[in-house]
Amino acid sequence: MATLEKPQDNQSAFVLHTYAYRETSLIVETLTQHFGRVALIAKGARRPRSAVRGLLMAFQPLTLSWFGKHELRTLKNAEWQGGQRPLAGPALMCGFYLNELMLKLLPRDDPHPQLFAQYQQTLKDLAEGALQAVALRRFEKRLMQELGYALVLEHEAGNARAIEPDTTYFYDVAHGPGRQASAQNSVQLRGKTLLDIARDDYSDSATLVQAKQLMRYLISHQLGSENLQTRQLLKDLQEL
Repeated sequence: MATLEKPQDNQSAFVLHTYAYRETSLIVETLTQHFGRVALIAKGARRPRSAVRGLLMAFQPLTLSWFGKHELRTLKNAEWQGGQRPLAGPALMCGFYLNELMLKLLPRDDPHPQLFAQYQQTLKDLAEGALQAVALRRFEKRLMQELGYALVLEHEAGNARAIEPDTTYFYDVAHGPGRQASAQNSVQLRGKTLLDIARDDYSDSATLVQAKQLMRYLISHQLGSENLQTRQLLKDLQEL
């Protein structure tokens, strides 16, 4: 049986997703700075006069207070912190993509303060008109690291031989980059692409294209049989 834990007050957080619970309440999936992904019951939040009804929105910095059992706590209070410009258009869809990634890949109650900071910076970059592909690749790289998958980018798999910019490599999810394809679905990349990703340098258009291919490959492996609805929606919109 879950035991009561210490109530938490004024914790920095973002809402990732909400869905209806019973007649008037919400389940709120959040990303918090110090506690990771936390699920909260917002009792009465769907009532017209609820104090938190207009606060529990995605992509806005909040401070949340809660209490209760380990798996599903009860929201006590929410306050808007401001300072974040709203997302719109394609940037908004990118934000939903980030949220879906974390909902499907991050376990609950596993702190990731560096990922929280990267998420906050990514929202800021998207809102200010930064190149969306660059913002997403940087976030995806940090997410993979936080999930315990350290990308091998500066040396070949299985040895200490440095990556050479002009050499072609085949990236295998289980091992990293090698000079020969070790799996049917490995990703072919330039050495320069690997080194650019290591430096978070996406100024080379070829690097940006190959970085997207690599991240999709790695994320698909983490997702297994699950699909990302936001990715399919973005694809459908591009085909209209």
